[in-house]
Amino acid sequence: MTVEDPRTDTRSIPTLLSDLATSMTTLVRQEAQLVRAEITEKVAQVERGLGSLIAGTILLLAAMMALLAAAIIGLGALIDSDGWAALIVGVVVAIVGYVLLRRGMSAMRVGSLAPERARNQVKQDAQMIKEQVR
Repeated sequence: MTVEDPRTDTRSIPTLLSDLATSMTTLVRQEAQLVRAEITEKVAQVERGLGSLIAGTILLLAAMMALLAAAIIGLGALIDSDGWAALIVGVVVAIVGYVLLRRGMSAMRVGSLAPERARNQVKQDAQMIKEQVR
């Protein structure tokens, strides 16, 4: 698509409107394709990591239980009270878990999964159209 000098453009108003409609339709179609491609890419990215994430989580959970049991036994021997040792270790683990959970939830907010390239492209296209209309 070429942009002609408005002073030398001899096309009629109906032709200009037709060209505008065609250009807008093409632009919207291309933007929709970009959004679909970017969303497909994001879904594939999530799928690739999901299997490893699940397996790693299961193994780390088992390791964490063994380490917490060792911490409770060690602290219980140190303070001579298994009950207090279990309570102390439990509270510390709960606090750390809460902090990690909040951090993970903020990292997964909807805004970070949005198709940024498509949004930026639409803004650029809108700006270009505004400049050409002037």
